[in-house]
Amino acid sequence: MAILFMSTEAGDAEDYLPLLKGHLPDQDIRVWPGAVGDPADTEIAVIAVPEPGVLAGLPNLKAVLSLWAGVDSLLRDPTFPRHIPLARMVDPLLGVDMTHFAIHWVLHFHRGLHRYAGFQRKAEWQPVDYPEAAERRVGIMGLGVLGRDAALKLAALGFAVAGWDALPKSLDGVETFAGSDRLADFLGRTEILVVLLPLTPETQGIINAKTLAALPPGAFLISLARGGHIIDADLLATLDSGRLSMALLDAFRHEPLPADHPFWHHPGIIVTPHVASKTTPRTAAAEIAIDVRRLLAGDMPRHLVDVTRGY
Repeated sequence: MAILFMSTEAGDAEDYLPLLKGHLPDQDIRVWPGAVGDPADTEIAVIAVPEPGVLAGLPNLKAVLSLWAGVDSLLRDPTFPRHIPLARMVDPLLGVDMTHFAIHWVLHFHRGLHRYAGFQRKAEWQPVDYPEAAERRVGIMGLGVLGRDAALKLAALGFAVAGWDALPKSLDGVETFAGSDRLADFLGRTEILVVLLPLTPETQGIINAKTLAALPPGAFLISLARGGHIIDADLLATLDSGRLSMALLDAFRHEPLPADHPFWHHPGIIVTPHVASKTTPRTAAAEIAIDVRRLLAGDMPRHLVDVTRGY
C-alpha cells in the first residue's frame, strides 16, 4: 500500500514529506507527479488541488484526505471518485488564524479605523465615534468549524453576534438563523457581515444584489471564504450606490486577482491576497497521520465530507 501526496502548491512536498515520514515511518509515501510508481499501489491520497482526472486513475484508492478546509476545487473535477470517503482538513491553527483575521477586520470597521488614513493625508485631527460593542450587530454567514469559532470569540468580546447556516445550529450567546427563508432576517440585523461559507452550488453567488440590499444601509462586508460567493458586479454597484460602506475581500474568483480588476482600485474595497488563514504543515501533518492510522485500522477518517452537499 502507498500513500500519495499530491499538491500543485510550490514547496508543499518539501514541507510536508519529512513531517509525514516522521509521523508514519513505516508507510510508503510517494509524491505526485515525480514518484508515483504503479498507480495501483496507491490506497490513500493526501491532496491539495491535483490536475483533473488524476484521482480517477488510481484504481485501488480507498480514501482522499484534503490538505484544505474547503473541498470545492476537488469536487469541481467531474471525474472525482465520489464513492470513496473524502475528509477535509481541520487544522487547529487554521481556525486560530481565521478567527484572528475576522476579529481584526470586525474591530477595524467597528472602530472606523478605515477612515483615519484619509484624515492623515489631509492632516485632520478627527476622532471617529463608534457604538459600544454590545450595540454592534455582527453576522457570521456559515457556522462550520471556522464560523462557529469566530462567532463565539466575537460574542466573548461583547459584540451582538448572530449566525446563519443552511442547517439549524445552536451556539451559546449567539442568535442563530437557518435556511433560505431566514436569510433575509439574518441579513437585516447585520451591520458587519463575515462570510465563512463553504462554496457549493447553493452558495455560489450568494453575495449578490438581493442579499446586499437586505443588509442595513452603511453595512460592511468581510469575505474570507471563496471568491465564488460574490457576484463582483453586484458588489461594485452596491458600493457605488453608497448602501454598503466598505468591503474587505480576501478570496477571489480568479487568483491572483488580475491586475486590471476594478477591485484593486475601488475606494470602498480593501484587498488582501488570500491570507486570512493557512494550513500549517506542522499541525496539519499530525492531523493527516491520525486519519491515516484510522484508515489502516479499518476505521473511517474524521471530518468526512457529504459530497452531495459539498461540505
